[in-house]
Amino acid sequence: MNTSLEMCPNRVAAFLGKSCSEFTKADIVRFIKENGVRMVNFMYPAGDGRLKTLNFVINSAAYLDAILTCGERVDGSSLFPFIEAGSSDLYVLPRFRTAFLDPFAEIPTLSMLCSYFNKDGEPLESSPENTLRKACRAFHEVTGKDFQAMGELEYYVIAPDGGTFPATDQKGYHESAPYAKFNDFRTECMAYIAQAGGQIKYGHSEVGNFTIDGMIYEQNEIEFLPVAAEDAADQLMVAKWIIRNLAYRYGYDITFAPKITAGKAGSGLHVHMRIMDGAANCMLQDGVLSPVARRAIAGMMLLAPSITAFGNTNPTSYFRLVPHQEAPTNICWGDRNRSVLVRVPLGWAAKSDMCRIANPLEGDSNYDTTQKQTVEMRSPDGSADIYQLIAGLAVACRYGFEVSDALDIAERTYVNVNIHQKENADKLASLEQLPDSCAASADCLERQREVFEKYNVFSPAMIDGILRRLRSYDDRTLRADIGDDKTRMLALVKEYFHCG
Repeated sequence: MNTSLEMCPNRVAAFLGKSCSEFTKADIVRFIKENGVRMVNFMYPAGDGRLKTLNFVINSAAYLDAILTCGERVDGSSLFPFIEAGSSDLYVLPRFRTAFLDPFAEIPTLSMLCSYFNKDGEPLESSPENTLRKACRAFHEVTGKDFQAMGELEYYVIAPDGGTFPATDQKGYHESAPYAKFNDFRTECMAYIAQAGGQIKYGHSEVGNFTIDGMIYEQNEIEFLPVAAEDAADQLMVAKWIIRNLAYRYGYDITFAPKITAGKAGSGLHVHMRIMDGAANCMLQDGVLSPVARRAIAGMMLLAPSITAFGNTNPTSYFRLVPHQEAPTNICWGDRNRSVLVRVPLGWAAKSDMCRIANPLEGDSNYDTTQKQTVEMRSPDGSADIYQLIAGLAVACRYGFEVSDALDIAERTYVNVNIHQKENADKLASLEQLPDSCAASADCLERQREVFEKYNVFSPAMIDGILRRLRSYDDRTLRADIGDDKTRMLALVKEYFHCG
């Protein structure tokens, strides 16, 4: 038995006694046979950012072998806007490492995420998961290192207000029951996500907490652990699917939307990153942020305007990204500073043994805390195409190794103050701004598209499709046009309420 699987909540991994990355077809067949599984689901992300599902009844051992080996055909033109109906057939092939028991199926069902292939049996150039795979491969080829990521998944739970123990408006951060009403729902979501292979760091209630027209709106967050970037995207996709399905069972509504209503906290999808050389975290050197990390940050500073094209994909995104609020609008970075675009969170770089200080009976912990240092991109939100977003961040971090003045760029864009305070107005004026609309985001991506297309990471067809979609909103002046008109803004929020 692999000792790393001790206490592992992933039922497939625990049963097989091996990590998900080691799953083979024979393992999947064995698990199905020995656990009474009667159905198999293929799941795959489409152009709308949601998981699609294809159901199979296991008719025989031979049929099971056929679908696991050959996959199945799907209509690509119904899944992606860039595929024409005249040549629309695609193959979907399961990735065995993603296998999990469907926690909602009455009939025992094993689900797996799939990859897309074209008519020639080659990975589909413009598919979401292949774009991320190519981005990670290019990152490794350029740097010799590996790109890891993890997401902070924020969402609102909406349900009728029972009238007891009312929460304090916009003071829900890390609130406990009974003032936070959906902690049990969140922990049940976390348990299901973990059983499906999600590497969860923790969960908590978030700032947003209010009541409108007899309905409670409570913001929550589930944060993940850093893993290989491809796995990070898969885990976020499955997590969103699980949260929505469990909410449906309880009669709750769920939204990952960036804007919820006027004057209330919107939901982001912050992404933490770290760069690994084998098992060693390269983000620190001698207890301070390393040149490797600074190069990656410089790349994000240069490409930040374009990253909004992947991470902020509908008009309501830009009602969250407004000046002088916690969501960033200025292209800068800093330590422990929530007014910046890229934050360097506390990384346990202090020399004290806090565990021993808090627990005097303990001996020296000798724990290697360097693994915990990450950097956090704070602009993305729940409208993001998760695979495109993380691929774009991998490109940006790689780009920091390709430009000669990366360390100078990192130095110029560093801030160690609250840039929204009056005394720091000069520093604020020196910083570039993020786009203020989908249309402006498209312009930025078009100007910088060659960086994303380099090494064939983002296909030209994918970039063209993103540009068309962003410009189709015709929102260049929308934020100014709506202004303080809450009725128009709420109508917009309703239109994109179930984005992502």
